[in-house]
Order: sequence, then structure tokens, then C-alpha cells
Amino acid sequence: MTLPLFATDNRPSLWEYETLAVRRGARAIAGVDEAGRGPLAGPVVAAAVVLPPDVSLPGVNDSKKLSGSQREKLFDLIQKRALAVGVGTADHRTIDRLNILQATLLAMKEAVEKLSHPADFLLVDGISKIPAAFPQLTIKKGDSLSISIAAASIVAKVTRDRLMVSYDQRYPGYGFAAHKGYGSAAHLAAIAALGPCPIHRTTFRGVKEFVGRNGEE
Repeated sequence: MTLPLFATDNRPSLWEYETLAVRRGARAIAGVDEAGRGPLAGPVVAAAVVLPPDVSLPGVNDSKKLSGSQREKLFDLIQKRALAVGVGTADHRTIDRLNILQATLLAMKEAVEKLSHPADFLLVDGISKIPAAFPQLTIKKGDSLSISIAAASIVAKVTRDRLMVSYDQRYPGYGFAAHKGYGSAAHLAAIAALGPCPIHRTTFRGVKEFVGRNGEE
């Protein structure tokens, strides 16, 4: 099921969807989101977060609306105050083999399965359901409408950014620490000059044109 967005002149609180799920009998609601669908390199990372109903998370919002330092601080706060946090990944090979949508849903499923406090209802960012046997609600732009999804978006984004910083040291010259694998002008120029490295998504435009350079198959 996909709920329509609320009217902009009657914008709900970030707890609106959680309240709706509770009214339907849910007791452990997990917000689920991802980071890294668009980049040319690295994994897609998903997170699932179960929050207690009385939790205070001042500043939590869609991760894209926050600065890097804000996300880092909120990441620590979420880890401390959430009932459970699960993280799933799908690497570049899985993305190339399945396609980015299916790889994302697989990472989301893994994140839910890794929750130490099992969920009984999922609030999923986007329009595609996770292939899992849970009651779930998909919400367009859910990271701006649900506190649980917003928390998951922060966990996913910070986790992925940290991975890309580590890859920058392993594969120097591409600038992963700066652009995190997205198709910036500097990143595209590096691919053209050096060829793809082992974590590039070889089915993505901007990379596939250069497959075969630098030993990348």
C-alpha cells in the first residue's frame, strides 16, 4: 500500500505515519531508507531503525537536508537512543548483476533482518516494497515525512560516506572522500584518465564507456 502525500497546507508531524501504524496494531515500527543509488562507484547502503515511542531526536530530518557534521552527531544520537538499528549493503557487483533498484531492495531486506529488536511493521522510503514478509507502507519522500525513515536515512548516509572515505585511501586518484562516488566533474575526469577501479559500477553511464582500462573487466 502507498499512502498519498499530505497536503502542504496541513503538513503532519514527523510522527504521523508511526501513529497510523500504531493504530493498525503495530508495536515495533522500523523506518527503512537507503543511500547511494545514484553514485558511479561503491555500494548502496540501507538502514532500518526502530525507535521507542517517547524518544527525543532533535534535529533529525531527511539526511540530504543536513550538513555532514550534523549527520555525524545525529548518527551517534540515533545509535544511542534507538531500540534497534540494522544496516544492509549491496556491493557494486550486485548492483551490476541485478540493477540498482533490485540491489537496493535486497540491501533494505538485509537491514530489516539485522535488527536486534524485530520489527512488526515497516515504513519504507519510496514506492517499492521490500521483498519481505512484513506489513509495510511505502511513502514517497518518506525521509521528510517520517521520523523513523529520517533516522534510517541518516544512518545509511553516514555509514556509506565512511565507507567511501576508506575506499579513497585504497583507490587514490578518484577523489572518493570528496564526492563519495557521485558523478561529479572531477570524478568523471578521473575515470576517463585512469579507467574504472575495482569498485566502479560498470553498467552505469560514465563508467561503462571506459571498462577495459586499468585492468577493469
